[in-house]
Amino acid sequence: MKQQLSQGYNMYGMAGWAGFSLLMPLGLLSCSSAPENTHPNIILIMADDMGFADLGCYGSEIHTPNLDRLAENGIRFSRFYNGARCCPTRASLLTGLYAHQAGIGSMTDDWGHESYRGDLNNRCVTLAEALGSSGYATYMAGKWHVTGHLGYWSGNEEKMSKHNWPLQRGFDRFFGTIIGAGSYYDPVTLVRDNEPVDPDKDEFYYTDAINDHMVEFINEHIQSGNDAPFFAYVAHVAPHWPLHALPEDIERYDGVYDKGWDEIRRKRFERMKQMGLVNEDIELTPRDPRVPRWEDEENKEWRIRAMEVYAAQIERMDRGIGRIIGALEKNGILDNTLIVFLADNGGCAEVVKEGWTGMFISQETRDGRPVHVGDDPECMPGPEETYQSYGIGWANVSNTPFRLYKHFSHEGGISSPMIMHWPDGIESKGEWRRHPSHIIDLMPTFLDVAGAEYPERFNGQEILPLEGQSLIPVIKQDRVERDGPLFWEHEGNRAVLSGKWKLVQRHNRDWELFDMLTDRTETTDLSDEMPEKVAELKAMYEEWAERAGVLPWPAYKYIRDNKLDEDAR
Repeated sequence: MKQQLSQGYNMYGMAGWAGFSLLMPLGLLSCSSAPENTHPNIILIMADDMGFADLGCYGSEIHTPNLDRLAENGIRFSRFYNGARCCPTRASLLTGLYAHQAGIGSMTDDWGHESYRGDLNNRCVTLAEALGSSGYATYMAGKWHVTGHLGYWSGNEEKMSKHNWPLQRGFDRFFGTIIGAGSYYDPVTLVRDNEPVDPDKDEFYYTDAINDHMVEFINEHIQSGNDAPFFAYVAHVAPHWPLHALPEDIERYDGVYDKGWDEIRRKRFERMKQMGLVNEDIELTPRDPRVPRWEDEENKEWRIRAMEVYAAQIERMDRGIGRIIGALEKNGILDNTLIVFLADNGGCAEVVKEGWTGMFISQETRDGRPVHVGDDPECMPGPEETYQSYGIGWANVSNTPFRLYKHFSHEGGISSPMIMHWPDGIESKGEWRRHPSHIIDLMPTFLDVAGAEYPERFNGQEILPLEGQSLIPVIKQDRVERDGPLFWEHEGNRAVLSGKWKLVQRHNRDWELFDMLTDRTETTDLSDEMPEKVAELKAMYEEWAERAGVLPWPAYKYIRDNKLDEDAR
């Protein structure tokens, strides 16, 4: 039996769906138009390491017809923010808290301090726990990546616990990987429900398996006669490295990238302006200084193939999402299903190098061939026996028109495409929502539409209050009165956004100040001209950091030097 939540109140000060329906804005249907006790299904779909500009409906040349269809018949967000990297985003997404509060202050290593255990703690509840306790069935397919308990595969006896695997954190069914990355043909830490498994067929491709299992879960839910609504979390690995794609998908991009990153980036920027995603007067940031002009690139053939594979990975993901949409249509439940799509961070500029090792890197294929690890122009990416990345130049294209990448708190690292589609609940079609919104806002939004309560206690433990706010006012008319600023910190890269002002810093560099209304691409630093504003925002950040459990970076060294691990244990 699912754990029951203690009595609580949503952001409107009223309990459950009844309070929500009374305040339901024009453009959203009230519950009075639906059968009694009927709430929408919710499907949350997330891409991994996909940039702000990598969908067709955000300016890309990549074929994403299914996501484009959702955007045309729903709404798109132009200023939706993630947590800059895989683990922190997932922790915040699942809990409505900042990642440090949930125990994932960095990645999934345990550094002996409550903010940096690398494991979801018991001071938070997941979306599956909260929605499941209100009567939702809960399903997940894909990448988990919020625990370091991988002892089944590593052999570490201290990491054998499943206490933070999906079924132990509220999901009824699960298929996917516990770790964060790996081969698309032979992913390590693959699990079905609560048991480790191997790929079940010779032609296994992880992206397809994720989508197909979610289709299976949805069909089984309907065919079983279960009349409860469901929450489904589809956490893709695509297009995270390694560059693995099927030949027929790669071939579809033959010639598309022959003109190189400068031309592709320029064309994306122009399409963004044409579709109203960015202002006409916004500046395109310069090419990353580490990247040569395309005319001067020495390994054009390899670079072209790398981007062809990356694009193929995204298109394959979109095609599978189309099968999920088809399952909803076939079962007659598409109209009353809220579908949300986003990415966990910006495009990734990490370069896979020869000599990389780790549990997530297979040394040989399933049929025994050695895997070539590293970005080697003599070895074309795509097949199972390769393990490569698309590099800085194409990551710069993925994050058009912004600076920097995954890992950083500048716009290129934290800006995400975000689509919402819900015919029964959102009248607007094809419109943009431009108010700043954040992954911590999804938990309160889903609780609102589901009639669920956020608990003060869960499983006997006191739970931290939600940090996010419902996006219903944003959905209605692109406005919300935030309780306070938004914050970011990941491995010393940090930022605070308050009103139109953003203060942002790369680790061990100076703070920068930007007016986000006129300079979203962060090209004109105003910190020297406005020291008082810098001081004001810095004070906000420092107060939040203390409250949220953020430690100076490198946190593991700070914990060791100050013996915080002994206190925490």
